[in-house]
Amino acid sequence: MVSNPNYSKHLDLTKDEDYYSNEAGWRYWSVSQYKDFMKCESAALAKLKEEWEPTSDPKALLVGNYVHSYFESEQAHTAFKEQNQAKLLKKNGELYRDFEIAEQMIQRVDKEPFFNFLWQGEKEVPVTGKLFGVEWKGKIDLLNVEEGYFVDLKTTRALDNKIWDNNQRRYVSFVEGYGYVIQLGIYEKLLEMEYGKPFTGYIYAVTKETPSNVAAIEVPEIDKRIELDFVKENIKWLDEIKNGQERPSMCGKCEFCREYKKLNGFISTHELLDG
Repeated sequence: MVSNPNYSKHLDLTKDEDYYSNEAGWRYWSVSQYKDFMKCESAALAKLKEEWEPTSDPKALLVGNYVHSYFESEQAHTAFKEQNQAKLLKKNGELYRDFEIAEQMIQRVDKEPFFNFLWQGEKEVPVTGKLFGVEWKGKIDLLNVEEGYFVDLKTTRALDNKIWDNNQRRYVSFVEGYGYVIQLGIYEKLLEMEYGKPFTGYIYAVTKETPSNVAAIEVPEIDKRIELDFVKENIKWLDEIKNGQERPSMCGKCEFCREYKKLNGFISTHELLDG
């Protein structure tokens, strides 16, 4: 199994095979990796060591990638469809229902004048930098360096989708619940370091409803500052776990913990509903 490898290989983060490689996962922190460690340290480390892989919804991931590849480039979209043809098409050559909806999502975004106004710049841009004492990587859907902004295209079930946040003990929007506030904050800091000027990140969301809804979303600065302060508080400890200096804890509730946790005593009935 791979475990904190020597960083001898040159990584070209403009290439997907390098950006999403296991070695890049050891060398850099990403927002998705940070979120994994915050959910369950043991599960995240096992995933990084390639000792365990979480169950995922491949269809939901494919729908998101189907939409993203279209807005990346015609070449990227054609390649994606060719690589995933068996998963996209029925035997009669028609798209499965989920990808018919994906086509509808694309059409809804494509006909929106405000999206086309925003979607001007370089696409799929990798960015790296040192923040809070560790190296980070990110990939930006649309970057406009001249105007100082970037856009992240998100697909979601509905704009009013509510996510339960255990830390805040309340329901939050999908933007907060899926860590997109953290993502914008981290990317803004990395871009500012790279280009020497401030950047503002926006989210352009399209829903999987029929017909699809759309929204251009900005996040208040105070929300990004709060999330970045929280990252700053946690990242040193998480990095020590990642590099074997500290033992990871188990959340006790995720699919990894359900399979691998060991009981060492009794719990109270009052603990059953915690979190």
